[in-house]
Amino acid sequence: MPAAEATLIIAASEADANLYYATRFLAPDPFIFLEVAGEKALLLSDLEIDRGRQQAAVQTVLPFSRYEEEARRAGEGTGLAAVAARLLRERGVSAVQVPANFPLGLADDLRARGVTVRAKPDPFYEARTVKTAEEVAAISHALAATEGAMDVAIGALRAAEVHGGVLTLEGEILSSERVKRMIAGYLLERDYLAQHTIVAGGEQGCDPHEEGHGPLRADTAIIIDIFPRSIATRYHGDLTRTVVKGQASAALRSQYAAVRAAQEEALAAIRAGVEGPEVHARVSSLFEAQGYRTGEVAGRMQGFFHGTGHGLGLEIHEPPRISKVPATLQAGNVLTVEPGLYYPGVGGVRLEDVVVVTEAGCTNLVKYPKFLEV
Repeated sequence: MPAAEATLIIAASEADANLYYATRFLAPDPFIFLEVAGEKALLLSDLEIDRGRQQAAVQTVLPFSRYEEEARRAGEGTGLAAVAARLLRERGVSAVQVPANFPLGLADDLRARGVTVRAKPDPFYEARTVKTAEEVAAISHALAATEGAMDVAIGALRAAEVHGGVLTLEGEILSSERVKRMIAGYLLERDYLAQHTIVAGGEQGCDPHEEGHGPLRADTAIIIDIFPRSIATRYHGDLTRTVVKGQASAALRSQYAAVRAAQEEALAAIRAGVEGPEVHARVSSLFEAQGYRTGEVAGRMQGFFHGTGHGLGLEIHEPPRISKVPATLQAGNVLTVEPGLYYPGVGGVRLEDVVVVTEAGCTNLVKYPKFLEV
């Protein structure tokens, strides 16, 4: 059989979106996936092989144990690399293309066994960046659940009372942790998992990835960023709103208005064929024109210092991005649009929707309203 280059992934699909995308088979432990000339094959453990034959979107499912025993008898060793090398020889494959996150130790072991291993940078499967109608439906379903969770969080803020500047609900302090538990519970009942949810008030909101902790306070910005994953489909939702329980300062109201205008600017600019950096530059220019500078002050970044958006799907952050990184937008991309401004002493503001890129513009999949004070 002539030598051929093939696609090889060795990972746990529970943690590797490329492997799940290729196989639609979910497993917590590493297994071997090989694609040669359009034929997809899995090597699965005895624990998983029956389930794999029923569920995996591949043509062939083979027993890992048989190949490992053959490798052991031939003096080739045991383990993932030995088994993968034996399968590759059987299929006449001497060179494989692997994802950029392929384990270095496995790559070295395969090379020592005579296999040429080439890493392909992201996106490994370029088709993942252009969503099918089924994928858009899965993301839309996730967003509907996310909007419901946002309503739970904001509903708690609305119902809260203020005592000494601190929010209380039903006689107990309303903390970031308590609101995050409400969000997680609502989503879990709908078969969604919420991890690293952000409910960050006051100065905490000036760090975009600060998840938030401690009592929430009145008259300060509270950033709520919810990005759950469906247990059934593995697709994510992603939604951010910034609200104030009570009265926002004039500076915060102006900052909020600037972020909302910047998001509208980005939404108007997005369409197939447009460069991501062009959209990002328009947002940055709008902020600069309104006097919102970005830079390091006293050792801390302030202003607008993250991207305008990112791809959304099986991963919360995936290509393409709307940022300084080169990327040409295509019809079918699903992207977040989330400009933000962060100034210690005033607070952080971020607004995030999710859109599908079209030839003529984009379609916003989010219906949740935008308002500052609750």
